[in-house]
Amino acid sequence: MREQWAETGMGVAVIAVAAAFLIYSLSLGGVGKTRGGYELTARFGEAGSLAPGAAVSVAGVKVGTVSQVTLDPRTYMAVTRLSLDPTVKLPSDSTAKITSDGLLGGVHVAIAPGGAADMLRAGSEIENTQGAVDLFGLIGQVMRPQAPKPEPEPAAPATAGAQ
Repeated sequence: MREQWAETGMGVAVIAVAAAFLIYSLSLGGVGKTRGGYELTARFGEAGSLAPGAAVSVAGVKVGTVSQVTLDPRTYMAVTRLSLDPTVKLPSDSTAKITSDGLLGGVHVAIAPGGAADMLRAGSEIENTQGAVDLFGLIGQVMRPQAPKPEPEPAAPATAGAQ
């Protein structure tokens, strides 16, 4: 009987420690926090593997996340919605760029603030954007360069007449 109580106590302790780790990891990840940011829109010609939940950073500091990535059926551009921290105010001429975390890493949106006096407001669009770069395509071009096409030889000049 005494062994059963020891096993039960140990089981309760294991469950309590697991619950503590779960609560800690959820609080560290920010799940359940509503900070009430504001949303901006940016259009990119190439989104690469950008997905909702990707980081948005300014000077390497995370200031928000990508909340949505959709395709505009008229222009065929990737339309992204960026949810930013309300304390971060960006000039209206800021530039958004999709950058890679590394060769095999994910991608995120990096914003370079501009110098304009007026700031972007909730619902505004970042006009200056640069899409994702296809690293593997660039590496492939370097490894297998295309041979230039030979230029056609100029035609022989016509003779004025037989003499």
